[in-house]
Amino acid sequence: MADSGPSLSLRRISPLATVAEPARFVLADAALVAQKCRDAAANPRRREIHCFHTRDAAPLHRMINALAPGTYVRPHRHLDPPKDEAFVLLTGKMGFICFRDDGSFGREDCGILDRDTGVYAVDMPAGGWHTILALTPDTAVFEIKPGPYSPIDDKDFAVFAPREDDPGALDYLKATEDRFRALMGLPARDWA
Repeated sequence: MADSGPSLSLRRISPLATVAEPARFVLADAALVAQKCRDAAANPRRREIHCFHTRDAAPLHRMINALAPGTYVRPHRHLDPPKDEAFVLLTGKMGFICFRDDGSFGREDCGILDRDTGVYAVDMPAGGWHTILALTPDTAVFEIKPGPYSPIDDKDFAVFAPREDDPGALDYLKATEDRFRALMGLPARDWA
């Protein structure tokens, strides 16, 4: 990470996340993004986060969220307390879905962040059910949302979608991504 400011020493804070504690500032360079993409590909959950905020109580949470194809981000919302959320594409290609309350979605509920098409960011107001999809390997976004983080009330998970540890989660992900791809005119994914 030379030539990009102070070198980072990453400290693991969970099986899914790292943090760096800078003296004055941190630059997110290509090496950091590539490392987090490698970490996501190796992680059984197929995703990894690198936090720039150093404590859960921070009023603004900033992170790199690296996603590998096949990660299941259970549809959720940030309603109480209300938290807007934004993603800015760094690498790869990410799909997002804003579900209706019954779990359905149409073309108008979907979008793709893709540097090749000039769509770089999505901003989601608080309260809407949503998920994100890694459409290519080495997908990474810069994620921003208000803190503080509390595992008790950070998000509400959609009752229409299975828990991450549910045996039906993979089938739900496949059906959701297949529908998303069909609606968005993308080639079908090979799930083999």
